[in-house]
Amino acid sequence: MAADIEQVTRLQSLDLKIAELEREVATLPKHVAQIEKALDAHLRRLEADRAALTANQKERKRLEDDAKVESQKISKLKDQMLGAKTNEQYRAFQHEITFCEDSIREAEPLDANVKKAEVALKEEKQSVEAEKAQARERTAVDQKQLEELRGERKTLVAALKPQTLRDYERIRKKWHGTVVAEASDGRCGACQIVLRPQFFQDLRHSDELMFCESCGRILHYNPPVSFEQDLAAHQ
Repeated sequence: MAADIEQVTRLQSLDLKIAELEREVATLPKHVAQIEKALDAHLRRLEADRAALTANQKERKRLEDDAKVESQKISKLKDQMLGAKTNEQYRAFQHEITFCEDSIREAEPLDANVKKAEVALKEEKQSVEAEKAQARERTAVDQKQLEELRGERKTLVAALKPQTLRDYERIRKKWHGTVVAEASDGRCGACQIVLRPQFFQDLRHSDELMFCESCGRILHYNPPVSFEQDLAAHQ
């Protein structure tokens, strides 16, 4: 009995770990596809900005010429401001200089937006490549572990009694992986249904696998450990 329970419990542990790794391996390519999709969207936006900039060369040239004119105006206004005789004249010159500086700044976003987007895209590409490398490494590790676990499972299955294996697979399919449940305090640890007193007594002393009368899982009786026993076990 102890050997049977130990085998099916180990098999359940293997199957749960295998399922977890399989989910992770299946998820990683999806994650990579998502970050590549986001990168592609950013690339398309940058190309659109570049196209707009190229198409706007005439306007860009006009704004650049305007900026040169405004810069010359500012230089002259600063010279004139030195000769201002009243506060009103000084403030007037200052106001006109501010207006010219604002005009110059209007031309700046044309190139700045594209340059900023190019820098951001370069950084994002590096980040995406790093994530893809990590995903590939994680997948390789998972695949290696899966191979080892599947080999161990194959060996364990070969050692199981045919009927025990059939019962195990039937229950695993029904409950999506949870086959063995601990029975303590007179309850099934999985479905939490109270076991019949006689059934519970039989379980404590049975040499055969027993199944929960409610959920059908294989029950494993785990006797309570007293404080003294627990203390002795750790000494």
